[in-house]
Amino acid sequence: MASTGNWIRGKTCMITGATSGIGRASAIDLGKLGAKLVLVCRNRERGEELVGEIKHGGNSEVDLMIADLQSQAEIRKLAADFLATKKPLHVLMNNAGIFNMKRRIGSDGIEEVWAVNHLAYFLLTLLLLDRIKQSAPARIINISSHLHQNATIKFDDLGGERSYGGMSSYGQSKLANVLFTYELARRLAGTGVTVNAVHPGAVATNLARNNGGIVSAAWKLAGTFMRSPENGARTQVYLASAPEVDGVTGKYFIDEKEARSSAESHDASIARRLWNISAQMTGLPAT
Repeated sequence: MASTGNWIRGKTCMITGATSGIGRASAIDLGKLGAKLVLVCRNRERGEELVGEIKHGGNSEVDLMIADLQSQAEIRKLAADFLATKKPLHVLMNNAGIFNMKRRIGSDGIEEVWAVNHLAYFLLTLLLLDRIKQSAPARIINISSHLHQNATIKFDDLGGERSYGGMSSYGQSKLANVLFTYELARRLAGTGVTVNAVHPGAVATNLARNNGGIVSAAWKLAGTFMRSPENGARTQVYLASAPEVDGVTGKYFIDEKEARSSAESHDASIARRLWNISAQMTGLPAT
């Protein structure tokens, strides 16, 4: 890790998708750095196992919160329950993500990849935003992917009802992460809250294992050539903990360095349109 200091010690950090892959690796690393952790996951048993591991490593400041992020009702309850604790929130790491080869509809009637990979980032962040601003200096970190580079936002078919592809759906959601990052950074200018996006690299995680059959087997085989979750988590841990990125906002990072995201991701008119549609889809005010 490039940083020679530690900004995160004693600060509260919420991580979604915390019990597997790079979310788990981030939680363990940030726990070792002395962060007060709020771990968000779907599976309580796996969550409690991770909490135990982090506490065994010497950090007792770990809380577990359970939520299925494809459900907006559960996201709202998660946010309300956290706000009720009155705790500050110095770092929000939007890490949870899914990849579906076949189109699936969630409990809100929204295609799952769009719901989890983009709308959950949008809704949870905005529900917690006042607390994050009160806790400033604070950081929001959105986990995207290099696959956003070849994607476009299909405003006439966001949920893939007319045409669905696993890669294109995932890429669109990851482009939405970058567009959201840049637009939120613009809106938070001068507040002391920074917002950055991360490409963690090709990482051997369970991301596509839920698809079963050939897809799961191919992903497992490909994993032998990918980065470990510990390696993949380096950049998001860096953005959460390094003092030298304090004040750096509206950027896209790869391997702990600023990188260039796609041309579409820099189109502010697309970002504003996406913001307004996302607000409509989550029942939030557009402004």
